[in-house]
Amino acid sequence: MKQILLCLGLLLAPCQLLGQELAAETEAPLTLAVENVPDDTAIAQRLRAILGALEFDGIAVSVDAGVVSLRGDVADPATIAKVERIAERLDGVVAVNNALAVPDELAQQLHPAVERFRTRIAQLVSRLPLFLVALAAFSVIVTAGFLLARLRFWDRISPNAFIAAIYRQAFRVACVIAGIVIALDFLGAAALLGTILGAAGIIGLAIGFAVRDTVENFVASIMLSLRQPFRPNDLVEIEGDVGRVIRLTSRATILLSLDGNHVRIPNATVFKGKIVNYTQNPARRFMFDIGIDPDADLEATRALAQAALKAQPFVLDDPEELVWIENMTESGAILRVTGWIDQTATGFATARGDAIRLVKAAIEEAGVAIPDTTYRIRLEGAGLSQLGSDTPGAPSAPARRAPVSPTPAPTEESTVRKSEEAALIPLVDAERKGSDDLLERDAPRE
Repeated sequence: MKQILLCLGLLLAPCQLLGQELAAETEAPLTLAVENVPDDTAIAQRLRAILGALEFDGIAVSVDAGVVSLRGDVADPATIAKVERIAERLDGVVAVNNALAVPDELAQQLHPAVERFRTRIAQLVSRLPLFLVALAAFSVIVTAGFLLARLRFWDRISPNAFIAAIYRQAFRVACVIAGIVIALDFLGAAALLGTILGAAGIIGLAIGFAVRDTVENFVASIMLSLRQPFRPNDLVEIEGDVGRVIRLTSRATILLSLDGNHVRIPNATVFKGKIVNYTQNPARRFMFDIGIDPDADLEATRALAQAALKAQPFVLDDPEELVWIENMTESGAILRVTGWIDQTATGFATARGDAIRLVKAAIEEAGVAIPDTTYRIRLEGAGLSQLGSDTPGAPSAPARRAPVSPTPAPTEESTVRKSEEAALIPLVDAERKGSDDLLERDAPRE
């Protein structure tokens, strides 16, 4: 048992010694080693020199045992924190007692702002000759750019007047930007250009979103002026509007409708939409359907209709007119009749109307009935069943005409009529006089 107690005593002895050492270290007071530290007078003189160099007047500085005391009134609240940070960085300073305050008088508070304004005025006056040199350089560059933009050189390198105007405007803008860059370089403020361009980019992006439709129309105007899908006085159909082209502006395409009205279509719609140019090809085909009795000789009637159409002077021989059986319905057979005319000599609407009238007359003169599409409704009931065939007012079935084999019959000839669309040409020419237009007759055509 004694041996066990002896072993425990040996094990606990080192722990007791370690605890006593830690307690001694804890009870020992902390001391600050002071070696080669400036005295209070040197610290005060150093801080006063720094504040004097910074022109911080009216600040009293005192140092006692490394503690810096600051007293006085300052006009700018930011000066209080700045002076405190300066004092804390000095060697030998233990703490800073900042007693600086901002005076209540308005005049003292405005004094720093007035001093800064006077300083800026003095700097401006001293740099006024440099401002004049920069302004002169900017004026020379911009004036030269505007004069060069008037040269005929731009008309020779551009496909049309509209593109030439864009080239000129782009050159003017480039000269203005170059003048600003050179002027800022003279003033030593070239770094300001990045800020200006960044702000201009953000503003341009916002304006671009705001006037997106206008920009879209402008770009479409450029593309249309380059591609030239139509010419002045062309008869076109754009998204359902038919008329002759008056002019192409930077925003819209202006048509003169067949009724004599102005139709303005945005260029974005024209560029993205379907354009049918009837003037591109002088030959134009008309088409119509006509019904005949199903009991008639269909082939003979078809040949009769084609012969009647071929006999008309306004129908072209090449391409050839065609007639075929399009469909069979309850009321009869449907013939589809097509023919070609010269739009420069014959009106499309009048030619089609004459063709319908003459073909119908030729078929009827041959004894072929054209079915009536009117439907008759017969009511069957007790009252009507007592009515005999001889009873007045009793409905009677219409007599059916016996089918007659068609034979060629002389058809009425129609004279060539002037195109009704051609009447708009003088009106369009009058509208185009003295107006700006992006269309050119000599430009490449799409």
